[in-house]
Amino acid sequence: MTVNPNKAGELQRLAFYATPVHDCSYLRGRSAITLFADPKARLDDHVYSQLSLYGFRRSGRHIYRPACPACSACIPVRIPVDDFQPRRSQRRAWARNQDLSAIQVPAEYNAEHFELFQRYVKARHPGGGMDNPDPTQFMDFLANDWGDTRFVEFRAGEQLVAVAVIDVLEHGLSAVYTYFDPAETRRSLGTYVILWEIEETLRMGHSWLYLGYWIRECPQMRYKDQFSPLERFHEGAWGRV
Repeated sequence: MTVNPNKAGELQRLAFYATPVHDCSYLRGRSAITLFADPKARLDDHVYSQLSLYGFRRSGRHIYRPACPACSACIPVRIPVDDFQPRRSQRRAWARNQDLSAIQVPAEYNAEHFELFQRYVKARHPGGGMDNPDPTQFMDFLANDWGDTRFVEFRAGEQLVAVAVIDVLEHGLSAVYTYFDPAETRRSLGTYVILWEIEETLRMGHSWLYLGYWIRECPQMRYKDQFSPLERFHEGAWGRV
């Protein structure tokens, strides 16, 4: 791990805590343990960037990684953007959405964003625990008070059709969450937003777009292997899938 000398002591002192056993959020009937970086520590972009190299992710202000002793289904994956080769269906999704504008806005509460998020989770993730979020839960899930997080609006004219939440790392972008208008099925917005994030990673001169965890047995998380080439973090190192 490459460490900024001014930050080395900070990283070395960082403590980690494991949760008690709890129900797995992705695979029904399985138990899970989650490892968290000390939430009381002084977290920042450098700490997060370094931990991302070891498969950690962010949810709200917390940095975490699955640490289940009997299961390794959650596999951290990232796209090496310089080598990305879109499939034919992805090129079609890109062309289909060239009428959209992408506008980066501060990671702050916005009632229009919240209304779209509510419609999205009710349509795409019923029973997933966020069916009836309030504004505080919404922001606690997506934002944080220590990192470089951005909300990206995708609009067709004045109509908001999607919002992407991204974290800017020292060596890439991390795709935190995307939600979109469930009525706009023709657009393939989930695919299009990832393609936009790849282009944005390239524009910023970074190397990787982190997609979080790929889980073969979970349909909602399986789509990530459609982006090629893909790297996974396995047995302490990143390598091509």
